[in-house]
Amino acid sequence: MEKAKILIVDDDPDITEVMKLVLEKEGYNVATARDSKVALQSATTEKPDLIILDVMMDTTQEGFLFSRELKHNPDFEGIPILMITAIKEKTGIDFKEAAGDESWLPVEEFLDKPIKPEVLLSKVRELLPES
Repeated sequence: MEKAKILIVDDDPDITEVMKLVLEKEGYNVATARDSKVALQSATTEKPDLIILDVMMDTTQEGFLFSRELKHNPDFEGIPILMITAIKEKTGIDFKEAAGDESWLPVEEFLDKPIKPEVLLSKVRELLPES
């Protein structure tokens, strides 16, 4: 059985590369994008099973806006979003409680950076139990 496809959307190439290596070592197929525009194109062509999404990219709200765009687009229905960010570190605001709010933060999980590889893999397995 083929492992799931995962799209990582993050503007930090070091973080993206580390997550990609961790996930590929576990057999996942991984694509990456540095912003929401490229991510939308990739999601359309790749049809990922999971999207790992940063919040602060070109703007401080890009990830929030992109998660709403994805969840309101029927082409991406059923694709879970794992949001990872350092926003708490930079702003002091903890958004974990808002995860899952369909109108404000429609993501399945929200993790703070830095993220340990074993935590990342645990959440990915939780969101993709069939993979």
